[in-house]
Amino acid sequence: MISPIVSEEKKILFDYFPELTKEQNDKINALFELYSFWNDKINVISRKDIEHLYLHHVLHSMSIAKFIHFTPSSKILDVGTGGGFPGIPLAILMPNCTFYLNDSIQKKITVVSEVAKALTLKNVIPIHERAEKIKDKFDFIISRAVTNFPDFMKLVQGKISSKHNNKLPNGIIYLKGGSTEEIKIDMQDYFNNAVIFDIYQYFSLPFFETKKIIYYS
Repeated sequence: MISPIVSEEKKILFDYFPELTKEQNDKINALFELYSFWNDKINVISRKDIEHLYLHHVLHSMSIAKFIHFTPSSKILDVGTGGGFPGIPLAILMPNCTFYLNDSIQKKITVVSEVAKALTLKNVIPIHERAEKIKDKFDFIISRAVTNFPDFMKLVQGKISSKHNNKLPNGIIYLKGGSTEEIKIDMQDYFNNAVIFDIYQYFSLPFFETKKIIYYS
C-alpha cells in the first residue's frame, strides 16, 4: 500500500506538471512500485529516502524540463545516472529525444535497463562504461552532481556537439545542492562561463531552497 507521504508528494508533482498526457501520468505513477521493487534487490536510492522518491528524485530531475524543453531529436547524455536520475523522468517528459544513461556500475545500469523496459521507454539507451571512455557527442550532458565540477569537466571533455539545435547553446546542465558560494568554489575557474539558477523558482518547496541548476556552455 502506498503511504500518504508518497501520495501527497506525487500529487505535488502532478500539480507542477498539469500538461502531462495520460501515458506520461501512467508512467510516472508506475515509478514508485518499480523503484521499490528494484531497490529491495539493488540499492540505488537510500532506503530511508524511497518514500520521498517523487519529491527528492523525480521532481528534482524534472526541474531540468522547467529550465529547457529539448528540441525533438536532441541527444542527451546523463553521466553517473545511478538508478536513472535525472534521465528516466526526463525521458518520460520528452519522448522525442534520446537519453543515454551512463554509469560505470553494472548493477545500477541493470536497474535503468529494467525500469526503461517496464515503462516501454524506447528513447532510453543504457551505457555501462566509464564516462571518459564514451566517444559519441551530445547536445547536452546532464548530471546530478556526481563529483566536483572540475573533475566532471574532465570526464565529459570533448563530448558536446558543435551543432546547436536548441534555444540554448549546447552544454552541461548540472543539478547541485548547497549555497551559491559553495558552488562557486566547487566550480573554480569555470564559474565565469556558467549561470546558476535556483530550482526554488520553479518549485517553491523547502526541499528545493538550496537546489540549483548550473548551466555551462
